[in-house]
Amino acid sequence: MTEQSLYLREIARRIVREYTALESARAAMLSGSAAEGHADRYSDIDMMVYYDALPTDAELEEARIANGGGTRIWQAGDRAAGAVMEAYPVAGVECQIVHVTTAAWERDMGVVLEQHVVETPLHKALSGLLVGIPLYGDERIAEWKARAAAFPEPLRAKMAAHYLSFFPIWGMRERFFSRDAVLWFHQIRVETLQNLLGALAGVNRRYYTTFQFKRTADFVATLGACPEALAARLEEALAAEPDRAAVLLEALVRETVGIVEHELPDLDTATARGRIDHTPRPWSIDLESTKNTK
Repeated sequence: MTEQSLYLREIARRIVREYTALESARAAMLSGSAAEGHADRYSDIDMMVYYDALPTDAELEEARIANGGGTRIWQAGDRAAGAVMEAYPVAGVECQIVHVTTAAWERDMGVVLEQHVVETPLHKALSGLLVGIPLYGDERIAEWKARAAAFPEPLRAKMAAHYLSFFPIWGMRERFFSRDAVLWFHQIRVETLQNLLGALAGVNRRYYTTFQFKRTADFVATLGACPEALAARLEEALAAEPDRAAVLLEALVRETVGIVEHELPDLDTATARGRIDHTPRPWSIDLESTKNTK
C-alpha cells in the first residue's frame, strides 16, 4: 500500500459526497491504482457513480465547484446511452469520474457476462469492479462484484479461441528482415504478446483487453496456468533484437498453445498449430519452364 494510494482515497471519499447527496444516486466506487494500492504521484482518481437517472449538467457543474475542482480537462459520453464522463483537477490530482445509470451499467455487464463479447474495453471495467472500493451503496457494489466474479465458462473458451491467433514471424525471419520491414516486425511482436496474454487470460478466467493495458507483471502473477517465468520472458521478447525476439516468441507461443490444449481439450487448435509450423520456402527461377512452346 503506497502513501499516494491512501492520499487519493481520502480525496475520493471527500469529493464523492457531492454526487451521492443527489436523490438519484445509488452507488459509488473507487477503482484503478488507488483502489489496488499501488498509486504513485502520476496517478489519477478513477471513480464511478451510479444513478437511477443521470445528474443534469448544472448539477455536475455545482458538484465540481463544491469540490474545489479546477476547469474540466475533458468531457465525454452519451446521455442517451446512460453515461457521461468528466475529468477535472482537485488539489493537483486529475479526478476522472464516470457517471452512469444502473440500467446502463448492468446492460454493459451483460455484454461480457451474457453475450460473451471478447474484444471490448468493458473487460477493463469488470476488472476494475473486482478490485474496486465501495464508497457508497456497498450492498449493490457487492452484488455486482459477485456477478463479475462468476466468470462465464463459455467466455473462457471464446477468449482462448479468439486470441489463439499468431503470425509465425519465427518461420520467415530471412524473408522478413530482407525487406526493410522492421516497423511491421515490431507491430507483430506486440500483437503476438497481446494475443498470448489474451489466450492465457481466457484459460485462467481473467478479464482482458488490450485497451490501456498496464502493470503486466501484476497481471501475469494472477495467471496460474502460464509458461514458466512468463513476466521476465515477455520483457525479454520486447527488448531483444528482432532475430532473437522471433525465437523467443516462437517458444512462448508453442507453450501457450500447449497450455490451452491441456486446459481446454475440446477447443480446436489445429489452425493455430498449423500456423506455428508454417515456414515459407523460397522458389528458384526455372527458365526452361517459362519458355513458350510452339
